[in-house]
Amino acid sequence: MRNFIVILLFITALQAVAQDIDRPKLVVGITVDQMRQEYIYRYYSKYSEGGFKRLIKGGYMLENSHYNYVPTYTGAGHASVFTGTPPAIHGIIGNEWYDKTIEKSVYCVSDDAQKTVGSTSESNGKMSPHRMLTTTITDELKLATQKRSKVIGISVKDRGAILPAGHMADAAYWYDGKTGRYITSTFYMEKLPAWLEKFNGLQLADKYLSGTWNTLLPINQYEASGPDVSPYEGKLVGDNKSTFPYDLATLRKTNGNFELLSQTPFSNDHLTELAKAAIDGEKLGADQWTDFLSVSYSAPDIIGHRVGPHAIELQDVYLRLDKNIEDLLKKLDQVVGEGNYLVFLTADHAVAEVPQYLVDNKVPAGILRSSQLSAGLGEFLNTYYPDRKIIKAISGEQIHLNHEGFSADPRSGGIDLLLATELISTYLMQQNGIANVYPKSLLRQGDFNEGGLKGMAIRGYHPKRSGDMTVILEPAWFESGRIQGTTHGSGYTYDTHVPIIFYGKGVKQGTSVQYYSITDIAPTLSMLLKIKLPNGSTGHPIGELMK
Repeated sequence: MRNFIVILLFITALQAVAQDIDRPKLVVGITVDQMRQEYIYRYYSKYSEGGFKRLIKGGYMLENSHYNYVPTYTGAGHASVFTGTPPAIHGIIGNEWYDKTIEKSVYCVSDDAQKTVGSTSESNGKMSPHRMLTTTITDELKLATQKRSKVIGISVKDRGAILPAGHMADAAYWYDGKTGRYITSTFYMEKLPAWLEKFNGLQLADKYLSGTWNTLLPINQYEASGPDVSPYEGKLVGDNKSTFPYDLATLRKTNGNFELLSQTPFSNDHLTELAKAAIDGEKLGADQWTDFLSVSYSAPDIIGHRVGPHAIELQDVYLRLDKNIEDLLKKLDQVVGEGNYLVFLTADHAVAEVPQYLVDNKVPAGILRSSQLSAGLGEFLNTYYPDRKIIKAISGEQIHLNHEGFSADPRSGGIDLLLATELISTYLMQQNGIANVYPKSLLRQGDFNEGGLKGMAIRGYHPKRSGDMTVILEPAWFESGRIQGTTHGSGYTYDTHVPIIFYGKGVKQGTSVQYYSITDIAPTLSMLLKIKLPNGSTGHPIGELMK
């Protein structure tokens, strides 16, 4: 009896603390995959009052926020936003990288120790955040509330759901292109909750793919985009054009059936419906313990890679995403109550122009053919080291050297390695499109707070996971095997400049053009939630947006 009374008093004390400190009932973190800050302005006149405009007018927008490292990829971006630190510390150095310990490429959230839950797809659910080396803001929320807060991450992409939700999440759910269902892994649970089984039972993916994708507005109103017929846009499999309307019922036959959904804006609709179902199913924001829902919209990236930043398709995605955000905010108003929740919106990276489009308009740009570069480099090294394999792997603009090839003679091995590194640098610096090459010795000894591209390379370099040399390309250059579509990954502003908008409880209204890094988001959330910072955080709270 005495022990029961002590426990009851402890719980009562915890509840009193939670009530005394005024926190939001629910935090919703919206990450838009491949969103430039520019898209806020370019499409602004066509946005509704309830979506992006509501966040901007009612919240605080940072107009000069950037990624502060390279490479700017999806996995690294999501991890950096939610840990408040760059890849040099959290360890997610890309979507995949060459693992020096097992000598093969690994995916940022793959985990062979796990099994798929919710699908017959064996490999699609073998995922977890185990490769992320630090806590996230969502982990810290769980720690601060003795795991009473609920944390859920959702996205079409597995990495977009898993990394923001952190190590201690109640769940992360992602889209399975083989079945059209949302699934998870045994890292979180042994079976899907009843509310998600019910949601999957609606078969929304099949309904979306049974129709067509046409423009939301009359096509002549898309003045912010280029022509619908463009040589710079890639095509879907089995389609002889990249123009509206898209016959999804036919195209799904040649594009992996349910996998086609991610190539349409309706995957954002699907995810928004899942977010609303999660709010209801998990009763998020229903008690005194702050809950956290991470929503990562993948369609802008998946479509953007194919069509580039000036396509009507992309503008249509954003006009429809605006409606999704409006719908989600209305749901939060209804369930949690306006003024009781906190929303932030950002992106995991921005995007480059299509190089061929720039070239055709007399702007310096280009595409680096990695296979040709690798072959040329191999021939060059063979003239100096005809009997040795000097390069072990080239991955994500990281060069891994074969250290075993230099260790036969301890007296000369180190010198030979140094000479080989210098030879490689000399060769690469003679190639079109390469701006600089940094050896690992320079990056490991560099100043973490250094500016410019060198500083960005330092913050993106993890000593145990990155290569022996980091290659930086010229502006408007990227690695690719095709001339249509685009990508991201550089440290230039077209890839780093992304929106940061805070809205809701504890946030005042306004804008700022002061420079901020996306690693400042998590520390800001720590201050608003009155909890400690993620354990690897290097960012700083954005004081000017707080009431």
